[in-house]
Amino acid sequence: MNIVGYGGGTNSTAMLIGLYHRGIPVDLILFSDTGGEQPHTYEFLPIMSKWLSEHGMPESTKVEYTDKNGDRLTLENECLRSGTLPAIAYGYKKCSLKHKVGPQDKFCNHHQPCLDVWAKGERVTKFIGFDAGEEHRRDHAIVYDIVDKKYRKEYPLIDWGWYREDCIIAIEQEGLPLPGKSSCFFCPSMKRHEIRTLYHQHREFYNRAIAIENAALPNLITVRGLGRDWSWQDFVEADKNQTAMCWMFPEHDMPCGCYDGD
Repeated sequence: MNIVGYGGGTNSTAMLIGLYHRGIPVDLILFSDTGGEQPHTYEFLPIMSKWLSEHGMPESTKVEYTDKNGDRLTLENECLRSGTLPAIAYGYKKCSLKHKVGPQDKFCNHHQPCLDVWAKGERVTKFIGFDAGEEHRRDHAIVYDIVDKKYRKEYPLIDWGWYREDCIIAIEQEGLPLPGKSSCFFCPSMKRHEIRTLYHQHREFYNRAIAIENAALPNLITVRGLGRDWSWQDFVEADKNQTAMCWMFPEHDMPCGCYDGD
């Protein structure tokens, strides 16, 4: 039983392409929707779904986080409700684990093919899209992978020696548009030029990010805003001249620091 946690970004897209061309079967593709993905990610999903269908691969299954009552809870609403920033702003990765990994694990816990594998005392293989430049992330995870009784993690991009640039080439050679970086539009790991782009090209999403920041301000002590030691709103207000020239900054396509199956 082989599953892929698909983040809708460059790495996981290239990984699916590579698995297909190497004849490695994929039984389940899970996309965790935080409710706050970047607009370009939502735009790319139907394009990738078409490619999957044309190549005889399973369609991606969307999973979401639900609260104890079974109600949908997006990461954005959780932050607004609690008056906090995404956990990564405080140096933790709980938002990724809760809204990305958690829904995938919950789905598998009720997915009969996975249950059949575990009933035989075997492990489900989960492909992770860390590229060859992120081998340190695999090294950090090995300790946890070894004791995981349910999943056997594999890192194909690292095994193939594919760096971010190789992933981009694989996608372009397949005739697909580049999906861009996978992250929430209010992710504290966003770069300054990405915030400028959000401000100009997707003002509604920028305003929603600032609403999260403002709601958390009364509760912040060591952190000043979505930029961790600086606030997005202060940055944009103080950077109006540079903001007006956001087209000068090249598209940044590096993954953020959270695990999203990118």
